[in-house]
Amino acid sequence: MKKLTTLFLLLLLCAVATFAQGRGDELMKQAQSALDAKEYVKARYNFLQSYNAYAAAKNYPKAAEAAVNVAKLYHRENYYKEAFDILNKVDMAVAQGESESGKTMPELHYKTANERMNMYIKLKNPARAKENLNHMEEFAKNAGGKLTDDLLYSQANYYYTFGQNALGDAAINKLIENYQKEKDYEKADECYRQLIATATRTNNARLVARTYERYNNWTDSIRAITAKDELQAMKAKYDDSLKTIEEKDHSIAVKTGIIVTLGILLCVLAAALVVGFIILMRYIALNRKLKKNIMIANEHNNLKTEFIRNISAQMEPTLSTLDQRLPAVQALRSFSAHIQELSDLESSLSEHYEMQDNNVLSFCEKVADEAKPFMKPGANIVVNAPKMSAKFNPEEVEAVLVHLLVNASLNTPEGGKITLEFKKRGAHTLQFIVTDTGCGISEEYRDKLFKPFAEVRDLTKGDALGLPICSLKASKMNGSLTLDGEYTHGARFILEVHDK
Repeated sequence: MKKLTTLFLLLLLCAVATFAQGRGDELMKQAQSALDAKEYVKARYNFLQSYNAYAAAKNYPKAAEAAVNVAKLYHRENYYKEAFDILNKVDMAVAQGESESGKTMPELHYKTANERMNMYIKLKNPARAKENLNHMEEFAKNAGGKLTDDLLYSQANYYYTFGQNALGDAAINKLIENYQKEKDYEKADECYRQLIATATRTNNARLVARTYERYNNWTDSIRAITAKDELQAMKAKYDDSLKTIEEKDHSIAVKTGIIVTLGILLCVLAAALVVGFIILMRYIALNRKLKKNIMIANEHNNLKTEFIRNISAQMEPTLSTLDQRLPAVQALRSFSAHIQELSDLESSLSEHYEMQDNNVLSFCEKVADEAKPFMKPGANIVVNAPKMSAKFNPEEVEAVLVHLLVNASLNTPEGGKITLEFKKRGAHTLQFIVTDTGCGISEEYRDKLFKPFAEVRDLTKGDALGLPICSLKASKMNGSLTLDGEYTHGARFILEVHDK
């Protein structure tokens, strides 16, 4: 009778555990569906219920996953106490499971420590965030290397967020190096995208700009690596072909030893034909490869453009929730708009602006009047333009010149001189020249003037995207925007436009 009772209790416990496991799976699916539908309260409730079910079934990996999701949804609405409580609760449950099974579960403790670190990063508490990062390093070590890549990503996130860029670079370089050793370029690409998305969600403009710059550099290097790998593969095939040819030549020479003269002629002819055929096929293969590389490069450029647009679009909802009067928010909005404009211009460089006839003197005077409200008080513009007609796009030329005039006023002291000139350099070449007598531009910054994201900047003092945008607009007018390096009494910018 006692044995039957024990057996019945065991069967009952198994049934309860199985039911709890099944209930947890169903609740987890419902929670994920609610999360996908952005029903965050419902998702949080179902994740919490699934955690309780998994904990009852002693399925600690699933319980930890559910608890981390609950914590994320709690601190999303700034319920930090509840978030920390659920993480402490699952840590205690996992510890009990370790005690009962005699096995450690460092991966599960790593997950909860990682979420705590993310919360302290959000709370701008570097000390507590670093404390949890140290715990993560210990758990990753105990896990036997399975969490190395995730740890490197978390380290980069922490260091970049709190301005330790050198350490952040070291972590991300190590992570990218690991992916490149495995030639897993997709994971490396995804890593950069996640960093930029995280920076965007946390309104970390400095990290957005820095990561975007590194992402561009990395993309260029991957193209070079891929091209090098392909070239090496082609060289190997070519060497194998030459080796095969040499073996065949030797065989022919042996078999035709009796008629040496005829054999030599045949070998030379065969070798010439084979080498010529190989050269022809190699040329055809290289031509196809070049076309393919160009197509891939265009696809990458389109993906980069779409990626920039997505970043700008993702930033907009977050910025809308912030106080619009804050200088930092206004700077981020301006930065987002400039990124969007830069992306649109890059993707449409082959589409030139339409040209039309304009009165040069009237146009230049109008540009000066348009620029004055945005210029520093006391700044004066001298217009030097002839009464003649010229063909150009008035809207885009005006936008570029107004930007140059406003910049000139900011860098010209009171009593200085700002000049807007027009010169016709050829039958179809026009030049608009903006000159000031300000402090000029130092040598170290001249090479960076027209390059976007050339350095990390305080966005409240400007994002330095104005001149790169103006340069792209000049390109769409079949022209260019340059700095006159020979002018030493201030700064002189030359907008050159070709009407054909």
